[in-house]
Amino acid sequence: QVQLVESGGGMVQPGGSLNLSCKVAGSLLNIGPMGWYRQAPGKQRELVARIGGGGFTDYADFVKGRFTIDRDNAKNTVYLQMNSLKSEDTAVYYCATGWNKVTSWGQGTQVTVSS
Repeated sequence: QVQLVESGGGMVQPGGSLNLSCKVAGSLLNIGPMGWYRQAPGKQRELVARIGGGGFTDYADFVKGRFTIDRDNAKNTVYLQMNSLKSEDTAVYYCATGWNKVTSWGQGTQVTVSS
């Protein structure tokens, strides 16, 4: 288990932007792949984006062109830049370790997109 702490959530109007951060307790370089997931009320948790240890990225179709995942190994931090936010992006966003299988979860940060 790796401790993950998300931050940066909040309320924003449609079309706005937010930048989420996930601070890892330990060496991000050693941990390898990381991902962002989200869960809206009444829905299953779903993958938003993931990034490999070497920087390879993968995005869900519903965020392609709007969200960008990045990592700073020196700061042990993973980011999710979210632009052109829509009301349907409203959810709790979770940081996680792993590529195909999640091994650790953060506590989540709420993102609300509303006018």
